[in-house]
Amino acid sequence: MLTHCWSLLGTRQQLDKITVQTLSLPKATVSFSAVVNNLGVLLDSQLSMADHIAALSRSCFFYMRQLRSIKQSLTPDAMRTLIHAFVSSRLDYCNSILAGVSSQLLQKLQVIQNAAACLITGARRCDHMTPVMRDLYWLPIRQRITFKTAVLAYKCQHSMAPQYLQTYCQPMSARSGRRHLRSFAVQGPRVWNSLPAELRDPDIAMDTFWNRLKTFLFDMQL
Repeated sequence: MLTHCWSLLGTRQQLDKITVQTLSLPKATVSFSAVVNNLGVLLDSQLSMADHIAALSRSCFFYMRQLRSIKQSLTPDAMRTLIHAFVSSRLDYCNSILAGVSSQLLQKLQVIQNAAACLITGARRCDHMTPVMRDLYWLPIRQRITFKTAVLAYKCQHSMAPQYLQTYCQPMSARSGRRHLRSFAVQGPRVWNSLPAELRDPDIAMDTFWNRLKTFLFDMQL
């Protein structure tokens, strides 16, 4: 008999009412866990993403300690490449699911990005990070999440995204009622509608949209 692990999702009050610990199926037994791993993302029962961010922090700082020990043997370009491979790529992986996460948790990710920027540039942690980020052309964590969501919304508008996502991001004129608009179903349209009209131009090319979106987020937030 196979054993699987699932997580029940709900508010703390809802979860406190549940007393069942396992679910028996004909060919498997399902045990419930407070945290489960799905494609490398740790999902807790309240979807706070606290466990995922804690694990991500441990992983990124581990690699940065290793890179710091060999920094003298690396060129700046080599260090930047390794930071992207071991840190930035982890910060960006599935980061759109962090939309709506508390500012306190996002700040933990921002600390990681700041440390990575210091490792590349030699800046001190007490330095003002805005000009450092601009020189690296790095968007801060919150804006990286917005960027990822906006790009996905663009792809939905241009039939470049999976069909199940396209149905969540369509002009209101194409819908008979608001009941069809339901996270990406909420966050996608919200981010898209917050962009300036020139970025929502249906004729704008993907590469142009990408570059102008990043510039817009830089100018708005930094």
